[in-house]
Amino acid sequence: MAAEAAGGGHIQVGRRIIRRPTTLLPRPTLLPLRRVPSPLANSISCWYCDYKTSFFNEPIFHFGRKYSRWLKIWFSIGMGFSLTTLIGVTMIVLMESARVLNLYNEIPWLSNILNGSILGLYAPVVKYSISMADVGYMCVSTIISVSVHELGHALAATSEGIQIEYAAVFLAVLFPGALVAFNHELLEMVPRVATLRIYCAGIWHNAALCVVCALTLFLLPFILYPLYLHGESLMVLDVSRESPLYNYLAPGDLITKLDGKRVRNSREWMDTAYLLDKQIFQTTNHYVSNKGYCVPNLEIAETKNPEIVDNEFKCPNELTLFTTIPCDRSSTMNDSSSNASDHQLTREHVYCFPAKGVLGEKKCGDRWDDIVKDNSTCLCTENESCSTPIYMPGVAWVEITFSRPCSSYNDSGSEENRCGGTFVFIGDMMSMARSIWLTGYLPRWSYIGALIPVVVEKLLVNSFHVSLMLALLNSLPMYYLDGESILEVALCCLSLTPRIREAVLRSSLLTGTLVCCLLLLRFILFVIL
Repeated sequence: MAAEAAGGGHIQVGRRIIRRPTTLLPRPTLLPLRRVPSPLANSISCWYCDYKTSFFNEPIFHFGRKYSRWLKIWFSIGMGFSLTTLIGVTMIVLMESARVLNLYNEIPWLSNILNGSILGLYAPVVKYSISMADVGYMCVSTIISVSVHELGHALAATSEGIQIEYAAVFLAVLFPGALVAFNHELLEMVPRVATLRIYCAGIWHNAALCVVCALTLFLLPFILYPLYLHGESLMVLDVSRESPLYNYLAPGDLITKLDGKRVRNSREWMDTAYLLDKQIFQTTNHYVSNKGYCVPNLEIAETKNPEIVDNEFKCPNELTLFTTIPCDRSSTMNDSSSNASDHQLTREHVYCFPAKGVLGEKKCGDRWDDIVKDNSTCLCTENESCSTPIYMPGVAWVEITFSRPCSSYNDSGSEENRCGGTFVFIGDMMSMARSIWLTGYLPRWSYIGALIPVVVEKLLVNSFHVSLMLALLNSLPMYYLDGESILEVALCCLSLTPRIREAVLRSSLLTGTLVCCLLLLRFILFVIL
């Protein structure tokens, strides 16, 4: 008779049955499972299917017995780590639940950690659409993380001399997973410390996988250096038809600057976009930027003043609101959030000008990162004025500088567009930043695929997050998770009467389950609202 040490299974110790799922699944008995006479018979139903195999039994058992001494040391370290994690995660969850119930004042550093690591992790997922490719990455990462978790249980058991009955992969509703089954009679014969090592092995392996993913991500530019350049510029992989940049950028283009600031990887692109977007929403009125262009006075004289509609300035299509600022303004402005109170916007001071018309002019102002100036003098000549666009509420004005191979152009395009150039984007900053697919890895040769580093990065990032989630969840003292088994065996090692031990175990599991349900409800409300 065998007992399953994984999600959907259990391990029998003494007269009690300890269920230990390792994935985010409902209680196994609620699934429409059917008992089969053979332990290797596969199960199939409307909501659940699995595949069992004994192919890995001998290799894993042989490896576990051969390196038993080193594996015991490895999993002993994991036991200490898992017990520490269980205590730490339990305290954090209890403190967070107490804060939610307003039982004490908020602790700033703890709130920052929780909001940044939990809600901040899922905010991009729940607030923006997920592509089918993202779903695929998540499924593959889940299979990898759960398999590593179960491999930890299997190696820890074989190092103690416990034979594996079989391994299985399953799909419950839409959640993939894996499990291994042990001989429970042999499990009852090993010492409690050895049993604790087996229970803690899954959490320890998930933590080790997080470290491996993080180190690989850090070293990935060096690993791929013979084939890819990294940190020079951003390559456009794809631009959706819904993107506002669809007619301006194409796959293969290299983005070098965003609003005058050098961007070398996807993180710098998003960070710069976020800072620009944050500056825009600091005010709800029209405001004047301190990023200007030296426009000839003759061109300004030929422009028309805007119309006033509903107390707002309006320009014809393809024209943008501009105003002139004094030369000393560029040296005295200290914040891009200066508004109309600093520079009175009257119809005489405002004119309509094409956004593309200023791109070839010299830049003035003190917020450009790509110009060097002497603050004591004006950058513009006497025949020029420092003109700056008038920012609309919630609308960004940014320059995007790019380059492209001169051979990939349309014959009708200008010479600047043939090999790249600079264009102005006016609109929602964050929507624009997320509407294109970028990579910081540039192939050294054209026949090398540019998607390989992207796929590797995605898998590493998703595996890190999923493995971290599994480690934290299984560290909680909750029913049907590894934390239940770890807590029970740990309590058996203390000098407590059976009644007290049972009371502490049940109260801890009940409290942990209720608290986690409370936090889950809070997360669901966060997603909905």
